[in-house]
Amino acid sequence: MNLKPVAFFALLLGVLASSSPEKKDGWANANDPWKTCDPFGVPRSAVNEIRGISFAPLPNKIVVLHQYNRVWREVWMDGRALPKNVGMKGGPDPTWYGYSVGHWDGDNTFVIDTTGSDDSEWLDPRGYPHSAQGVFEERYKRVDHNHLEMTVTVDDPKIYTKTFVLGTSKFVWVPSQESEEQICVPSEAISYVNIISIPVAGDEEQK
Repeated sequence: MNLKPVAFFALLLGVLASSSPEKKDGWANANDPWKTCDPFGVPRSAVNEIRGISFAPLPNKIVVLHQYNRVWREVWMDGRALPKNVGMKGGPDPTWYGYSVGHWDGDNTFVIDTTGSDDSEWLDPRGYPHSAQGVFEERYKRVDHNHLEMTVTVDDPKIYTKTFVLGTSKFVWVPSQESEEQICVPSEAISYVNIISIPVAGDEEQK
């Protein structure tokens, strides 16, 4: 049975990755690029919180559609190689979502390799860095008709001493699901940060 994970919408069930507890206003006081609505990029967009994802197959590529910020990524399926000299003389410039190529591992697993993601991005909400030359592998395995598992592996010898798994996400297929709009609006983000980061009078009096 062909279970290739394309042309369907999925809701994220959970991300299996370690995280550190934060105090209530920790996000407001952090330097997370998300605060100013900078794009998540790759691989953070694949492992961040509750998001939907779709796959749209075209003749020579598959377009990955992320619900958050209405982002779409081109994954080339025509056999081309990843660029080796991103950010170097004669090479392409880094981009927010990098350069992606894909292939099938059997009938049920769609593999995406990406490099060239801008090094100002974080790997995940914990703030781990990456270089523009890092290579990120996303493996989307359709374990049955309704369920999809995705694992992200990081290979970035400029920053890390060995390859490691960043996280695993589990998705469920929702037939005829409408994609709710989730847009990061800079003006709203600034207002939110100001509200949660400025202490109220009562808090100040207790100090």
